[in-house]
Amino acid sequence: MKITDQPGTFLGASVEGFDHTTASDADVETLKQTVYTKKIAVLKGQDLTPEQFLALGTRLGRPETYYEPMYQHPEVPEIFVSSNVPENGKQIGVPKTGKFWHADYQFMPDPFGITLIHPQVVPERNRGTYFIDMGRAHAQLPAELKAEIDGTFCRHSVRKYFKIRPHDVYRPISEIIEEVETKTPAVRQPTTFTHPLTGETVLYISEGFTVGIEDADGNPLDEELLKRLFDATGQLDDTFEHDNIHLQSFEKGDVLVWDNRSLIHRARHTTTPEPTVSYRVTVHDDRKLHDGIRAA
Repeated sequence: MKITDQPGTFLGASVEGFDHTTASDADVETLKQTVYTKKIAVLKGQDLTPEQFLALGTRLGRPETYYEPMYQHPEVPEIFVSSNVPENGKQIGVPKTGKFWHADYQFMPDPFGITLIHPQVVPERNRGTYFIDMGRAHAQLPAELKAEIDGTFCRHSVRKYFKIRPHDVYRPISEIIEEVETKTPAVRQPTTFTHPLTGETVLYISEGFTVGIEDADGNPLDEELLKRLFDATGQLDDTFEHDNIHLQSFEKGDVLVWDNRSLIHRARHTTTPEPTVSYRVTVHDDRKLHDGIRAA
């Protein structure tokens, strides 16, 4: 296994020669440490079946199956499918996923630590995923803004970007909203936390899932504070030229493995979509997001 930093960027490492079927436990631990410190590891030369991809994820932690069945691979439900390419005239997975800043499962009480993506059909032109390292973003906040959010909490919910399911057609929108709020109620997390594996302070917010900010007693704070945080971290920059934003490219045969605690990401979609299919496996490693996770 050979690990090299990605040139010209503050994020990412390239990993060659990793084979999950023969890797030692020490190799797996080295890979995980690369994910925690470099935030993104790009495993090269990975031509994996769905079953093999899941087995790779299992070497890194305990997989979690996405809670909505329409996203699941028909044969390996632990795999989340993003696809705009029908198979035999049937839609497999969901198209146009992730077109907003978020961390995976941020709206759940126990988000997972590591995300793995295995592109299957790779766009020719508009290729890649945008990332922001929220540890680095916090470090760059003005001192007065850091002071304002000290000791605060945020609420996270899927309500803004919940995708309508096939069986929701013709249902009253009020019923769907009520189901979303009952099935996935907003969760309360500290606005910042100490990363359990690197010790850095991470700003835990995203434009897609963070719906409110409050003080330690649960009193709502001005929503303008959240907007200032989104702006300062680059999440409101529609040009994607903000210093915090990293565009991670990929090619067929890559597996992207990233730190879901530190990174938020956003899919790169355009007005002229190309065929694209990717598989995702998400795993819990041996640590929680932080100490003291609590739901609303």
